[in-house]
Amino acid sequence: MTPAVPHGQRWRDRDSAFVKPMHLFNPSAFDVEPIGLDRIAKGFVTQHHYSGTYPAARFRFGLYRRGELVGVAVFSHPCRDDVLTNVFPGTATDSVELGRFVLLDEVGFNGETWFLARAFELLRAEGLRGVVSFSDPMPRDRADGTVVFAGHMGTIYQAFNGVFLGQATRRTIRLLPNGTTFSARAAQKIRSHDRGWEYSIAQLVKAGAPPLEDGEETREWLRTWLPRITRTRQHPGNLKYAWALNKQTRRGLPMSKPYPKRAAA
Repeated sequence: MTPAVPHGQRWRDRDSAFVKPMHLFNPSAFDVEPIGLDRIAKGFVTQHHYSGTYPAARFRFGLYRRGELVGVAVFSHPCRDDVLTNVFPGTATDSVELGRFVLLDEVGFNGETWFLARAFELLRAEGLRGVVSFSDPMPRDRADGTVVFAGHMGTIYQAFNGVFLGQATRRTIRLLPNGTTFSARAAQKIRSHDRGWEYSIAQLVKAGAPPLEDGEETREWLRTWLPRITRTRQHPGNLKYAWALNKQTRRGLPMSKPYPKRAAA
């Protein structure tokens, strides 16, 4: 259950936590800088974010407290160009997706919006026109029932004046025992032997499936073990937000739809 009071979601070792308003963020103790090495941002995100995954990064910014990395914002390119160009017409490289946004549990309340503002300034200096991001309202739990991600409605994006563009279509997803998603794309890679199919096999083996034997047909192996290892859930659809980084682009954005709110517990 999420807190009934305003809060900020934080992470450590893939477990979420919440920081309350009385634990205020002190900007004077923090700096925001580009992260030059992709492995640094990737290591931080995969260690702490509940998904354990890292997107196709274009820009990486770090939140530092006296030189210690305590937050990462990764601006990435989505799987499809039209995720960006449907919002910001033109070339897909003119805009980016906020692919991962992770702050440790020690960062105070309101740290998110301060960090985002600094990151957006850096993107603006690079000539970017806009940013899109998605919030995932669906909670995730481990097989034992432990909640690892409470879901979020984009409260921080709303506080940062994001334009709410609507909700994606409902779909069925599969959860691994640790609460992370085993994507439909990963399953298709196994069926078709597309690039990365061995990694998808390894995900299921790590979760408890037996290794693929020599000569064993991958489709049959997947058909047997996918329903045994994963759990199906109905996902309500991610929530989409957007920000323009200059006045001209802002004029082309639609009016925001009413912000979604979580129903009272």
